[in-house]
Amino acid sequence: MAITAGMVKELREMTGAGMMDCKKALTATEGDMDKAVEFLREKGLATAQKKASRVAAEGLCKTLVSEDEKSAVVVEVNSETDFVAKNEKFQEYVAQVAEAAMETSAATTEEFLAQPWKFDTTKTVQEALAGQVAVIGENLQIRRFAKVSEENGFIASYTHMGGKIGVLVDVETDVINDAVKEMAKNVAMQAAALKPLYTNRNEVSQDYIDHEKEILTVAAKNEKPDANEKIINGMVMGRINKELKEICLLDQVYVKAEDGKQSVAKYVEEVAKANSAKITIKSFVRFETGEGIEKKEENFAEEVAKQMNM
Repeated sequence: MAITAGMVKELREMTGAGMMDCKKALTATEGDMDKAVEFLREKGLATAQKKASRVAAEGLCKTLVSEDEKSAVVVEVNSETDFVAKNEKFQEYVAQVAEAAMETSAATTEEFLAQPWKFDTTKTVQEALAGQVAVIGENLQIRRFAKVSEENGFIASYTHMGGKIGVLVDVETDVINDAVKEMAKNVAMQAAALKPLYTNRNEVSQDYIDHEKEILTVAAKNEKPDANEKIINGMVMGRINKELKEICLLDQVYVKAEDGKQSVAKYVEEVAKANSAKITIKSFVRFETGEGIEKKEENFAEEVAKQMNM
C-alpha cells in the first residue's frame, strides 16, 4: 500500500512522533493507522493516548437542569459554521432541543427525531429540524443527547467556551448546601478542562489494562533489554498508574489544588468532611462540539487545478 503524505501527517498529529518515524511505522504496518500508533508506542516514540479526534464540526452543546436539580440533560446540535453557532435564532433552537430532550422517553437520537416536537406536535423533531435548516440556511444536525438523574443528591452542570463543551456531574450526597454545590461545579469544570475518559478506575475495563500492559512491556524491554522481569513489571505498572491518573476524573490532580498534588477524590473528601457529608461522584457526561467528527480539508489549489484539468 502506498503511504501518502496525508497519512504521515495524520499519524504525526495523533502521536507527536517525528515525520520519518511515522513514515517508517506506516510502512511497517502496511498503512494500518491503529497498528502504526502501537508500533510507535512500542518503540517509545509516542505517548500512551492518541490525541483527541480532530474537532471540525461547529455548533453548540447545551445543558438543562430541572428546578429540583434531580435530573438534567445535555445535547449537541451541529451547524456547518461557527457564524451560525453564534446566531441567536440557532441558540434559541438549541435551547428548545434541550427542553424537548429533557422530557423525551427516547433512548436514542433516532427515536428522539421520530417523536412529536414539543413546540408543535403536528411535526416530528426531525421535521422541525428540517424547518430550521430552511430558515437558517445551513445543514443542521441533532447529533446526541444524554440524560442523568439522581434521587439521592443532585446534578451539577457546566458549559464552557459559550457552549463548545457541556458537562453534567451526578453527585450522590446526604448534604446539599452552597459548599457542596460549589464543589460539584468545580468537579464539572475539571471534567471540562482535563477531558477524563472515566469517572474512576473501576470503570476501566480489564481488556484495556491488559492491552496497555502488552504495549508498555514491549516498550520497556526495548528501553532496557538487559532488565529482569521484576524491573520491567515495575516500569509497566508505574506507567499504567500514571496513565490512569490522567484519564480517570477522580484520580486526576485537582486543577485548583494549592499544592499542585491533591487529587479530585481527595478534594471531594475534604469538602465532605468539612460539611459532615457523605459524597460520591457517581458519574459524569462530557460533550464537546464536533468531537470525533472530521471535516474534509479542502486544498483550494488542487481543486482549481482539477476544474481546469491541469
